[in-house]
Amino acid sequence: MKKKLALVLASLLCVSLFAGCGNSATTENTDATGTETTTETETTQDNETEVDAETETETSGEQASDFTTVEDGVLIMATNAYFPPYEYYEGDEIVGIDAEIAAAIADKLGLTLEIQDMEFGAILTAVQSGKVDIGLAGMTVTEERLQTVNFSTSYATGIQSIIVTEDSEITSADDLAGHMIGVQLSTTGDIYAVDDFGQEFVEEYNKGADAVLALMNGKVDAVIIDNQPALSFVAANEGLKILDTEYVSEDYAACVSKDNEALLAAINQALDELIADGTIQAILDKYIVAE
Repeated sequence: MKKKLALVLASLLCVSLFAGCGNSATTENTDATGTETTTETETTQDNETEVDAETETETSGEQASDFTTVEDGVLIMATNAYFPPYEYYEGDEIVGIDAEIAAAIADKLGLTLEIQDMEFGAILTAVQSGKVDIGLAGMTVTEERLQTVNFSTSYATGIQSIIVTEDSEITSADDLAGHMIGVQLSTTGDIYAVDDFGQEFVEEYNKGADAVLALMNGKVDAVIIDNQPALSFVAANEGLKILDTEYVSEDYAACVSKDNEALLAAINQALDELIADGTIQAILDKYIVAE
């Protein structure tokens, strides 16, 4: 009886031990399975993150290449290279504020810059007709020009100044009435002078330098032109001075065809970044010395 009881107890003990071991093994297997599942989940999430990153990169690439240019890989800029320090020649190369700003924009857009020199009055037409991509020429945003082209974010502020000879009786803009005024054709100086004093008192020249030469030769009594070129012309020619009072203050911007809003958006983004990181101000400071 005792043997039978002992056998029964032994059997129950083995069953209990076996069951206990079985639970332990099941728990370990469950833990292992859980760990593997977690690892697989993390791997999946990582893969999804990589896919999202690739998608985002592809999307950014699509946005960056969304615009078109006249020639693939090239940003063609129209200017009138007789407007120092914004654009002028050093040997055969066109340099200056606008040239450097355009180069910085082109670099941001992954393009090579090409500059075409032309008469100032032809720039808007070249942009509008799609012969060039942008116009940078110390150009002011006006309502009239906005009818034919779009303008970018402003990158500089300009002042229209009055140049006269040192012995001139003209001391302010109010004294200009009745006098012959030299201007560069199609510039805001031209527009304002015609509006304020009448076409019959305004002599238009293709280049600012030609207007200044006319002043020195006594063909006109004053020249209205942007302040920075005015400073350069006065510094280079004896007997001239700039009146203390400014004529008009205005904003400069790049003009872009109304048919290429994607390019305008890309240029504005590039300009915003170049303004934010100080590049634009550094270019302006390089060429414009505080007076």
